[in-house]
Amino acid sequence: MSETLKQLEEKLAAKRKQLYDIFQEAGADRDMSKIKSLDGDNAAKLEAIQTLNKELNGIGQEIEAKKSIDNIYDSVASAHNEQLKQEAVGKVPEKKEVEPKSIGEMFVKSGAMEHKEKSFHVDVDTKTLFQTSAGWDPEERRIPRVELYPTQELGIMDYIPTGNTDRDLIKYMKESTFTNNAAEASAGGTYGEGALALTETSDEVEKITVWLPVTDEQMEDVPGIAAYVNSRLSYMINARLETQVLTGDGSTPNLLGTLNLTSLQSQAKGADPVPDAIHKAMTLVESTGFAKPTLIVMHPNDWQGVRLLRTADGIYIFGSPMEAGPKRLWGLPVVTTTFETENTAIVGAYRGYSMFFVRRGIEFAVSNSHDDYFIKGKQAIRCDMRGAMVHFRDTAFCEVTSI
Repeated sequence: MSETLKQLEEKLAAKRKQLYDIFQEAGADRDMSKIKSLDGDNAAKLEAIQTLNKELNGIGQEIEAKKSIDNIYDSVASAHNEQLKQEAVGKVPEKKEVEPKSIGEMFVKSGAMEHKEKSFHVDVDTKTLFQTSAGWDPEERRIPRVELYPTQELGIMDYIPTGNTDRDLIKYMKESTFTNNAAEASAGGTYGEGALALTETSDEVEKITVWLPVTDEQMEDVPGIAAYVNSRLSYMINARLETQVLTGDGSTPNLLGTLNLTSLQSQAKGADPVPDAIHKAMTLVESTGFAKPTLIVMHPNDWQGVRLLRTADGIYIFGSPMEAGPKRLWGLPVVTTTFETENTAIVGAYRGYSMFFVRRGIEFAVSNSHDDYFIKGKQAIRCDMRGAMVHFRDTAFCEVTSI
């Protein structure tokens, strides 16, 4: 019989505490000889620690899988319930099979591509022009490969729930007062008076934008430019989104990122090894924010320090250099990104206490009416999206400093 989500979470917490206690015995210098809770020589103790860490990671992955299934169920159930409501009032929309198209495909098949003179105006300044001499050379002059400029791999949004909205402001109620005076009372005794208060909270829907100037000649290279526009403009938007989700200051037109939450918790590394400081941040999220952390975000340079941790004997704690090893710590996934400030980590309950609301997904528009583009055979392609990042509970997130 498979274990329930609650059982897995309790098991994870128990093994996490066991491993943490072992590290505390070893001390900051990771001296295996100081560990009394494990039997055997230093090599045997290290092997036991690595085995326990693998078990911890395995349980964490099981939990993520179960939660993923729950999210799929919730999505399907929500769609089914909405269909039942529409059927009840006789407003079931006609189903149409729509083949998904990439941004590039929609672009080259759009009316703007075929009738450029009818596209709408984009009021922008002149930028570096994407043309044959400095852009997309016809394939007969080159090999098919296009080596892209090195950019940060995306991944943060994979761990943040996403929903749709038709509003320009996400409003919700937040419980600002909770006083529990529940107490035992004898017959005829006075009841303890509790107190509750709700405050309306809101997050703005903001817009992320980018544009690219292109010559008419480049527009005619349909197969190449379609794939290129799709991959690079959409990347620019999504990369900026991931930056904003972490570090945005919340002042329009910026989203409110995790590191700028009003009541964001903080845990200084101090003299602790980084894994210990991360564990203490997780404990703050659980004991003060009363939430289960689901993600750790670190700069690659900071994760390197964790991966290279060694015992006093010089043996790598998180596995041999011959093993890649999963990016996980205390059973939680670790996303390494240069969008995160170096020497700072985030521990957050993103799955339960955050959501990115999409007002409008990535769209594009094309115009030759900017400046002298019409008479010089140039086009401006703009790309944008609208959405709001919401952190429902500030204390469900903790910043680890000076790592």
